[in-house]
Amino acid sequence: MRMNEMTPYKIGMVSLGCPKNQVDAEMMLQALSDAGFVITPDEAEADAIIVNTCGFIEEAKAEAIENILEVARYKKTGRLKALVVTGCLAERYRDDVTEEIPEVDVVVGIGANDRIPRIVADAIEGKRENAYGKKEELNLEAPRMLTTPPYTAYLKLADGCDNCCTYCAIPAIRGRFRSREMAKVVAEARGLAAKGVRELTLVAQDTTRYGEDLCGKSLLPDLLKELAKIDGIRWIRMLYTYPERITDELLEVMANEEKVLPYLDIPIQHCNGEILRRMNRRGDRESLSALLEKIRRRLPGVTLRTTLITGFPGETEEQFCELAEFVKQQRFDRLGCFAYSAEEDTPAASFPDQVAEQVKRDRMELIMNDQLTIVQEKNAEKLGKELEVLIEGYDDYIKCYYGRSAADAPEVDGKVFFLSTRPLVIGDFVKVRVNDTLEYDLLGELAE
Repeated sequence: MRMNEMTPYKIGMVSLGCPKNQVDAEMMLQALSDAGFVITPDEAEADAIIVNTCGFIEEAKAEAIENILEVARYKKTGRLKALVVTGCLAERYRDDVTEEIPEVDVVVGIGANDRIPRIVADAIEGKRENAYGKKEELNLEAPRMLTTPPYTAYLKLADGCDNCCTYCAIPAIRGRFRSREMAKVVAEARGLAAKGVRELTLVAQDTTRYGEDLCGKSLLPDLLKELAKIDGIRWIRMLYTYPERITDELLEVMANEEKVLPYLDIPIQHCNGEILRRMNRRGDRESLSALLEKIRRRLPGVTLRTTLITGFPGETEEQFCELAEFVKQQRFDRLGCFAYSAEEDTPAASFPDQVAEQVKRDRMELIMNDQLTIVQEKNAEKLGKELEVLIEGYDDYIKCYYGRSAADAPEVDGKVFFLSTRPLVIGDFVKVRVNDTLEYDLLGELAE
């Protein structure tokens, strides 16, 4: 490795998929920087480029392959000597990646992430050998080079998953659920706050399961109370909270801790009891309705986000209509819907009564069209109201600032665009009066 030479190797990174994967990428970037590499955003100048992939569903795999091939052209037009693939696609398909995509020089499984500096250096020098390790060897405590804006960061509580939903390949890719020690999570959060981070977004495959493997019960309520004590942190948000693990204790903490935002991302996937059982999920329409009613009663003004799957094997027209009615009844603030993707080596892929691709997609589009109407109606209810907004930037084209309210998670939800007669500082919190709406976004002006 050329740590002490005048011209160190330059490394580029393309990270795809979820925030959990992004945290892995940030750890690899810090390890590379500590080893003497120069991290560059200019892919044409990179000696090696790492594509940190998602491999969750078919669309994610297609995106990963597209990015790999796009990056590979720098072998001809740039100075690229080594194309390295990491992440879930690399872990899931291993040697198949280099066999089927010859442009790839090295594949690195998640258990070998700690060795990335040596692997990259060897690849640049011509030694190209795929590297793997045990899933449990993925380091959850390494330092990170933040790729988010300086005022916000993801905080990863755990890796892996024990839920074993029949449609999901994550347990096979990531292994068993493994929580980090609370003291280490809190220490990292303090370090992030010291660097200027004001918003923490907590992530894991199942955030509400945090701590169960350590002591037999969820430690999420206790963790939230500790994080809320940290000076400098203003907003704490949770993603991936499973419905059966949203306890009265968790809701009590959310109600009492001002920094913990009244925002819950609950991936219910469906509401029909039979479909949920086939998914190896719990509950039905009645139990989910009761939970959502309890949440709204305990947390007035809560923002509820969910994800759904249409066209799961065996889903009848009647069961889909039940889901569509449930969406209209519950009026989620945020909702994402996906057509079922039959993933190899998952139980559901071999289930009988697979639903036709066009039917799956038609059902997904119907749900999303209904949800757009709901969002527009909910946005109209905000007209004339003042929202606290975290400033994220200034749009030179439309000449206004933009940011997010407490109801908007980074990257997945809408934005608030607003005018100001005075210059503002990115990363500050301001009050914005809403005076117009777009499909998923709000328009307003600074409330002086």
